[in-house]
Amino acid sequence: MQQVEDPALWNDQNRAREVMREKNQLERALNTFADVQQRFDDTLTLIELAEAEADEATMKEALRDLDALEKDVSRMETERLLGGEADMNNAFLTINAGAGGTESCDWASMLLRMYLRWAERSGFKTQEVEITYGEEAGIKSATIQINGEYAYGLLKTEVGVHRLVRISPFDSQARRHTSFSSVFVYPEVDDNIEVTILDKDLKIDTYRASGAGGQHVNTTDSAVRITHLPTGIVVACQQERSQHKNRDQAMKMLKARMYEHELALREAERDKVEASKTDNAWGHQIRSYVLAPYRMVKDLRTAVETSDADGVLDGDIDDFIHHALAQKIIGGGSLDETA
Repeated sequence: MQQVEDPALWNDQNRAREVMREKNQLERALNTFADVQQRFDDTLTLIELAEAEADEATMKEALRDLDALEKDVSRMETERLLGGEADMNNAFLTINAGAGGTESCDWASMLLRMYLRWAERSGFKTQEVEITYGEEAGIKSATIQINGEYAYGLLKTEVGVHRLVRISPFDSQARRHTSFSSVFVYPEVDDNIEVTILDKDLKIDTYRASGAGGQHVNTTDSAVRITHLPTGIVVACQQERSQHKNRDQAMKMLKARMYEHELALREAERDKVEASKTDNAWGHQIRSYVLAPYRMVKDLRTAVETSDADGVLDGDIDDFIHHALAQKIIGGGSLDETA
């Protein structure tokens, strides 16, 4: 790494940003390691004290600290698998309900809650960008922004179709139903990544933002939808009351989608079969969530499974993410360009 003290470095602003980014990343990793090491030493001391004094309460406290340390170390191990250009960036996550009406819309809302809870557990901040509610329950689609280091790198393995099997709460005969929803993740693009967007390639529509039950968020056409005509990429934003702010956010999302689109094209060149888009239906799911007749969540790519379906739906998905990342690395792939 070029030395920060080198005066020549600051003559190239792009290179300077890259070096400072790498420097901050290394410092963060070292500080995190030092913190974990100190906490581990403190916990061992606490255990020795509890054993010496036969203090059961102190021992329970020390064991809780060890559990917390284990989770932190696991997260550090997962982050070591991330080295892509955009892995440290914030992420946009979009959920779309599949065919199946109210059932799929309700499943999409359950997935949205799962990712919001995961983000909260991980110390990330979230912001609703766009949401379209189902006619009776749940959501037809939603996009949220997840802000924090490695948000995109961690979430990019979640792209795909998620399948739910359960006794339907909307079926008067209490029959078992299968529902599908798709998840799509793309990175927020920072100033280090150049994406060219021409005004002539854009179609910009404005409309009134609405909430659940058709209630208007406001009475002006503040929501913005932008279509990139050459690629067909569509983004929408309704989080702000200001049309100008919604347009700025939508352009940021479009830039991110265009960047992800370019990565997908590169992936397709290397492996057209693997990079092909999957249908939001049976046979293309990456993970199954079974709530009846038994309870199990199984990742179909890694074979990782758990009977704690409630925990998973409450945001405990780190194990799935870690194994998906590890499998991709071991398999010789590059998650830098996952679409």
